[in-house]
Amino acid sequence: MTTVVLAIDTATPAVTAGIVRRDGDSIDVLAERVTVDPRAHAEQLTPNMLAALPEAGVAVTELTAVVVGCGPGPFTGLRVGMATAAAYGQALGVPVYGVCSLDAIGVDTAGDVLVVTDARRREVYWARYRDGVRVDGPAVSAPADVPTDVGAVAGSPEHAALFALPRQPAVYPTASGLVRVVDWTVPPQPLVPLYLRRPDAKPRAVPPVRP
Repeated sequence: MTTVVLAIDTATPAVTAGIVRRDGDSIDVLAERVTVDPRAHAEQLTPNMLAALPEAGVAVTELTAVVVGCGPGPFTGLRVGMATAAAYGQALGVPVYGVCSLDAIGVDTAGDVLVVTDARRREVYWARYRDGVRVDGPAVSAPADVPTDVGAVAGSPEHAALFALPRQPAVYPTASGLVRVVDWTVPPQPLVPLYLRRPDAKPRAVPPVRP
């Protein structure tokens, strides 16, 4: 059965939107738009989607599934992508699949590889992969605390450079990677963001009521 998928990810500075045709194990990327801008997820996602659809020759009503990266990533970026995916799924009446964004990078690696992305606060999100399959993580740590007994590193170039390891070319989640890491044999589950840390904002303490 052929599935026409809208694949989006906003967990990293790359705002990714792509149209992918899936037929069993066959994956055909019909169009993909990527804008690297860590502060413009909301501004860039919809234009990227609207540009990818006509480029792919696909009407929005022809979409039969949505795949979205659920992080790990910053709160604001994840909220943009996941809310958009949920809205399209509801409007079109199609299933929405959430995946780990690091997996969408890791699937494009080979051998034992560490994948890292920016977690801010001088930390990285990371996971370890063996031939494209996650074997550890995802987690958030200072670079010095990340296990590096692997053969290579991939992901954010700036943060991959913090590790004295050979570099593999996978950098950001791709439309192909997002679709390939979905487990299509099980029904989609509720979307759950992978923040991996508590939000910066904390509720204000309420003083006790004195009698």
